[in-house]
Amino acid sequence: MAAPRAALACLALFSSIATAYGADKDGSFQVKPAASYASNATISSLTIGAEVYNTQQEVKSAFGKLDPNKHGVLPVLVVMQNDSSQTLRLQDMRVEYIRPDGRSVIATPAADVPYLHGPAKPRTAPPTYPIPGLGGRRKNPLDVWEIGGRAFSARMLPAGEAANGFFYFQTADHRGAKLYITGISEAATGQELFYFEIPLD
Repeated sequence: MAAPRAALACLALFSSIATAYGADKDGSFQVKPAASYASNATISSLTIGAEVYNTQQEVKSAFGKLDPNKHGVLPVLVVMQNDSSQTLRLQDMRVEYIRPDGRSVIATPAADVPYLHGPAKPRTAPPTYPIPGLGGRRKNPLDVWEIGGRAFSARMLPAGEAANGFFYFQTADHRGAKLYITGISEAATGQELFYFEIPLD
């Protein structure tokens, strides 16, 4: 039974880093190498690049008609390149948006983003009978494929490989903010890497 289990483990590993490869078929959303982003840092041969998506062109390339910023959600793209000889464990990684005033905003899990703006509070007025084809429940604008489909989902990062995806923060963008990343460790030894503090300007 060892061989099938090993095969399943390899499949799970490659699935976890699938977001690191390829781009949209139409080429609208492109991810660059981590070191090419203006906001980047390298520690222990791991390079992390980051970019805030708050302009119309950037947002459209990644999220189409949806602009998460208009709903109080700031998307930050994070790109990692592991040039070390060690596989890195990302399961316990913690990503925070540090505002200039020192306030920390923890990333909201992508699965929770569509529920940030739930249905309106039930009305107490007597029910009305809608005209077919008119009215009805409005779809949550944040409930789109791109929110989860483009989220950072890698759990492990093998040596020589890259991974990328978005983290979502319930805040507006602030000049002078930083991205603070902790909890990355070597899979073999469990030793945690030094924290990353990346200015986002």
